[in-house]
Amino acid sequence: MLDEIHQAAPDVFAAARTRRSIRAYKPDRVPPATVREIVALGGHAPSGSNIQPWRVHALTGVTLQRLGNAIQQAFLTDEPGHQRDYDYYTDPIEEPYLARRRQCGWGLYGALGIGRGDHAKSKAYRARNYNFFGAPVGLIFTIDRKLERGSWLDYGMFLQTIMLAARARGLHTCAEAAIASFPDIVRRELGITPDNIVICGMAMGYAQPDAVVNTFQPPRIAVDEYAVFLD
Repeated sequence: MLDEIHQAAPDVFAAARTRRSIRAYKPDRVPPATVREIVALGGHAPSGSNIQPWRVHALTGVTLQRLGNAIQQAFLTDEPGHQRDYDYYTDPIEEPYLARRRQCGWGLYGALGIGRGDHAKSKAYRARNYNFFGAPVGLIFTIDRKLERGSWLDYGMFLQTIMLAARARGLHTCAEAAIASFPDIVRRELGITPDNIVICGMAMGYAQPDAVVNTFQPPRIAVDEYAVFLD
């Protein structure tokens, strides 16, 4: 399985099976034509009445570094006045979702040797979210503030199409809701108008094969726990 994730996925089943949140990347440049090809394939995702609600900023080089540095600085200094444009989770999070979230978080930090309650180390690691885990490509996804939940459903299919397309080209991704925690910085740095909601970011690049963090994969519930097959 570890060998499989470092190869290009030969079909959609392999792409879906080997897609995971990769949090350490090689510095190798991704050809611009490949980035364009992947983002363009995302545009083939379905959307209600063909509204196509997606808008993407694909960042590399100086622009990617500038945005990452700006968000990291705000996070590390606890800069006040930052709030995401939407609620990602319920408050409070109830079971069984709370247990799944904790299992993911504790499992990730455990793989990194960060103990529970070690706030300094956990914050230092969380800061890596904001430079896109060192990936050579960062994607920012926004949506028109006027659009409703149906268009957000469409957007999820768009994001998944991009992530599967990346696997077909031997690349990996990590969708990052954390980027949406600093929407005003994203809008300021990229010249995005306030009528656009920052949905998330996404790291994209070639996985670092010897990174311990890339061995972590949270468990998935079995198909019979979420699906009923009727004849």
